[in-house]
Amino acid sequence: MTWGIRPLLRGSTYTGVLFAYCGALVSLPLLPFALLPAALWRSAPESVQIVLVLLVWAALVGSAGLVRPVRRALVVAARRLLRVPLPDPVAGRRTSGSPGLDRWRTPLWLVLHVAVGWMGALASGVLFVMGIALPGNWIGGEARLSLFGTSFQASGGWSWVAGAVCIVLAVAICVLVTKALRWSAPRLLGPSAAERLALAAEREMLLAERNRIAHELHDSIGHTLTAATIQAAVAGEMLSADPAAARAAMRSIEESTRAALEDLDYVLGVLREEQSGTAPTRTLADLPGLLDRLRHAGAVVEPEVSGELAQVQGTLSRAAYRILQEGLTNALRHGAGGPIGIEVAAGPDVLDLTVVNRTGARTDPGAGPGVFPTSGHGLSGLAERVRLLHGEFRAGPDGAEHWRLSVRLPVRMSA
Repeated sequence: MTWGIRPLLRGSTYTGVLFAYCGALVSLPLLPFALLPAALWRSAPESVQIVLVLLVWAALVGSAGLVRPVRRALVVAARRLLRVPLPDPVAGRRTSGSPGLDRWRTPLWLVLHVAVGWMGALASGVLFVMGIALPGNWIGGEARLSLFGTSFQASGGWSWVAGAVCIVLAVAICVLVTKALRWSAPRLLGPSAAERLALAAEREMLLAERNRIAHELHDSIGHTLTAATIQAAVAGEMLSADPAAARAAMRSIEESTRAALEDLDYVLGVLREEQSGTAPTRTLADLPGLLDRLRHAGAVVEPEVSGELAQVQGTLSRAAYRILQEGLTNALRHGAGGPIGIEVAAGPDVLDLTVVNRTGARTDPGAGPGVFPTSGHGLSGLAERVRLLHGEFRAGPDGAEHWRLSVRLPVRMSA
C-alpha cells in the first residue's frame, strides 16, 4: 500500500510528469519535417509510412542532443524537475578516449524522453477523460470491457467503479512515467566513463596541489613561528644588556614574518580558488638569509657548502631549500643546544643535504618535556617530498646524543 501512496506524495512525481509532457510538446515543431518523406512516398503502404514518419521524427529529435548546450539544459531541468542528483557536464573538454557510444547517450535520452512523454500523455489523458465522463455518462454511450472472451458492461453504479479505476490507472501511468525518466536520467545524462575518469583526474590533481600547499605552509609558517619565538625570547633577555643585539633579533623577526605572510597570502588565495599572485619562490640562493635568521635566534650554525650550487635550479633548488628549512626548524625545536651542522654538496649527478644537531640524552627529537608542540607531520612530509623527486631520505639518531637528517636528490630530475 505504501508503495503506491508514497510516490503520489512526492513533488518529483508531478514535476516529473510535467517534464515528460513538456518534452513531448517541444517535439511537435519537428513533426511537419518528419511528414515530408511520407508525403513524397505516397505509394508506400500506410504502415510503412507510419514507421517512416516515426523514424524520421526520432532522428530529428535525437539530432538535437548532439548540441552541447542542449545536454547542459537537460541536466539542469532533470536535476530540478526529476530531483535527480546529476553533476554538471564536463565543460570545454572533448574526451578523445571515450567510446563512440557516449556521444549518442544524449540523443537516446531525448528520443526516450519524447516517446515516454507522448505515450504517458496519450494514455493518462484518455483514462482521465474516461474516469470523469463515465460516471455521468457525459459521452452518451456505454462502456464495455472485454477480457478473455468475457464482456462486462459498465452501467449504473458500475460506471462509477469503472471511472475510479480509470483515474487510478491514469495516476499509476504518471508515476511510471516519472520512475522511467528518473531511472534513465543518471544512465544517459550522467557523466560517461571517460568524463568520470577526467573528473577523477581533476580531483586527484587538486588533492595533490593542496597537499603540496599544505607542505609549503607547514615548512614556511612552522619555521617562522619557531624562529620568531626563540628570537623574541633572545630579544627580551638582551634588551637591557645588549640593545643592538635585541634590535637585530627584532629585525630578524620582522623579515621572517613578512616572508611567512607572503607564503600565507598565496596559499589562502589558492585554497579560496581566487586569482592569487605569483607563488613565492625560495631556492638555495636564499640559504644565507635563512642561516642569518637562525644566528639572530642565538643558534650556532656551522655550514659546509661544496660544489656548484648554480647548477641546481628550478624545482630541485626550491625543494632543497624547504628540506633544509624543515631540518633546521626541527633542530631549533628539539635540539639540546650546541652547534647545528649543515652540509650541502652539489655534485654533477646528485645533491646531498645533511642537518646534524645535538639532542642530549634523547634519541627522538619529538619526545621529551619542554620541546615545541608539533603536529608530527614534518618528517613524513619531507619523506614524501623526497620520494616525489626520486631521492633518498634518512632521519634518525646519530650516536648517543645527535640526530641526523640526510637527503640525496638526483640533479637530473631538476626542472
